[in-house]
Amino acid sequence: MLWFRKRPEAALPAVTDQIAPAELPVALDRGLFKQHFAKLLENAAQDGGIEGYLAALGAKHHAYAALIERSGGGLTLDDFESLLDLVFTARRRVFPALGALGAAQVTARVSELLWGNAPLAQRMQGFIDAMPGAAGMDRDSIRAAAKVRRAAWDFAAELVHFGDPEKYPLMSRWVWDQGTQSGALREFIRGSDGAMEIAIANSPESFEGARKWLAEQIAEEGIYRDVHFWIDLVQAQAYTTYFRSVTEGGLGADFGRGTPAHEQVKKLLGIDPPRADGRRRVKKTA
Repeated sequence: MLWFRKRPEAALPAVTDQIAPAELPVALDRGLFKQHFAKLLENAAQDGGIEGYLAALGAKHHAYAALIERSGGGLTLDDFESLLDLVFTARRRVFPALGALGAAQVTARVSELLWGNAPLAQRMQGFIDAMPGAAGMDRDSIRAAAKVRRAAWDFAAELVHFGDPEKYPLMSRWVWDQGTQSGALREFIRGSDGAMEIAIANSPESFEGARKWLAEQIAEEGIYRDVHFWIDLVQAQAYTTYFRSVTEGGLGADFGRGTPAHEQVKKLLGIDPPRADGRRRVKKTA
């Protein structure tokens, strides 16, 4: 497997992101982990087994790393479309904003995100802030621009994580979103249904702290290979379980309320099967 380790020659000076795992302000529950872990294995068994999921995540990493390796020479909008096609929560919102920026500007922003000198949280915010603003001052325009920015966060999170999944945790909004107090991490907290606020920050350190805990639980199951992908899968299973327990969810009808749980896990992670006609699932118009 191709592990991304170096920057392109034309990239900004490389930095060593040492993300110190934060101690979470709330305890995660081993019993809830075991429930989600068992459900993941059960659902995967109905779909050919967990190895296929791990292989698909490895292939996604390979696709991201291969394109990132080329980013020093400039990427095209088609390249970015191919990456967006693998990000379920961003594939329907972000491309028009990238098109407005242009391939050269987007490549520069991605290079800054991956190799800039600022702390990772600032680089991610800088990527979001580069998205075009609202087309007008009316409520619909402002809401549309906000949705693009939220989806752009998920795209940035996946660029970072799937470029080097051992080094960086997955920081997508469905993993945790402090603003909406929702995400997979809530599903590992005993009694979270009655909690008004959970003080987990949207910081790389918090995501890494949760990832460290999940890695320890996975080790207790006797698993020591591809742990970073196992963590992604368990988190996706936890969020899918939550989504299926409510009548409405932040991912909307596109998530497929009549879809089997194992298909929703794959969709959330962007490893769902491509269209039969080969066309990408990226929406190109606003």
